[in-house]
Amino acid sequence: MTTNHSLVPHLIVEGAPAAIDFYVGALGAREIERFATPSGRVIHAALEIAGARFTLAEEHREWRNVAPRALGGSSVVLRLRVDDPDAVAERALGRGARVIFPIADQPYGAREGRVEDPFGHLWILSKPLRDVPRAEMDRLLASYDEG
Repeated sequence: MTTNHSLVPHLIVEGAPAAIDFYVGALGAREIERFATPSGRVIHAALEIAGARFTLAEEHREWRNVAPRALGGSSVVLRLRVDDPDAVAERALGRGARVIFPIADQPYGAREGRVEDPFGHLWILSKPLRDVPRAEMDRLLASYDEG
């Protein structure tokens, strides 16, 4: 498998060491590196899940690095493809995440749901189930406008 690290999400959190522990324990991330000040403030940490890299850092308002909770929420949703979204969601909930949408089979061909991690970041935990024909997707999308 080749990886492309041209676009790497950079998550800003309050409590970076706890966030790293959450992502490793709940989402199966692997910590690649961590750079912290002598007082322990994490300036940069790199993690990887199934070949996809992301980084995180402690909130630092002087640099305009502001965590989602301070902003009233996140405008970004990260989609994580996993073999067992139910199990990953259970691990995440056991470590302080909360359900936004429960894991369920979706009409667009995936088993997925959405959680908010303890640091305010939103994750779709997804497993593709089937390819949905374009005509079926168009009908589904039209129903969104109706409801």
